[in-house]
Amino acid sequence: MLLTRRILLCTATAGALMPPVALAAANPQKTDRGVGKPDAKVTVQEFFSLTCTHCADFANQTFPQVRKQLIDTGKVFWVFRDFPLDQVALLAAQIARYLPPERYEPFVLALFANQDRWAFAEGVNSKDELWKTAALAGMSRATFDTAVADTGLRDWILQQRADAQKQWSIDSTPSFVINGKKYAGEMPYGAFVKLIPDA
Repeated sequence: MLLTRRILLCTATAGALMPPVALAAANPQKTDRGVGKPDAKVTVQEFFSLTCTHCADFANQTFPQVRKQLIDTGKVFWVFRDFPLDQVALLAAQIARYLPPERYEPFVLALFANQDRWAFAEGVNSKDELWKTAALAGMSRATFDTAVADTGLRDWILQQRADAQKQWSIDSTPSFVINGKKYAGEMPYGAFVKLIPDA
């Protein structure tokens, strides 16, 4: 989904004074979320927005094969990169990062699988629907409320998005950086696997 088609958020710079390592140590929500073997020969960074329909299609149709054939076999280390395109996606990203790392991927995939219900359904309160999904993932209401109110995490996510735009020229979602090279767009497994060296 192109950035120009969504209402973009103002890039925030709060928290930029603290070094990244110290920032992550002080707040575990700001550490990378990834699956697979960190020492795999190929690292894939996926830049996604939880309200992007193309990201949802990739997650629902292509990622299961990627997980089985590339991640679980040790060929690829997958890193999830938040790139929210609107306020609802940003809120969902904040909530996801308050789950323990091992629950992050299942939660994100559940949000993509049910995107129509919580992100786009007419008359639906997205925050209430996100709470229902978070509760099913084992999150307490107190933790949920803390995640929603965490302006430091919000600003950090926005800064990460701005950094990705600057470093990789990310301008649509989903986008992928594979061993330092950028690719953009939803694609079937057959097309995606061709981008993986020695797959």
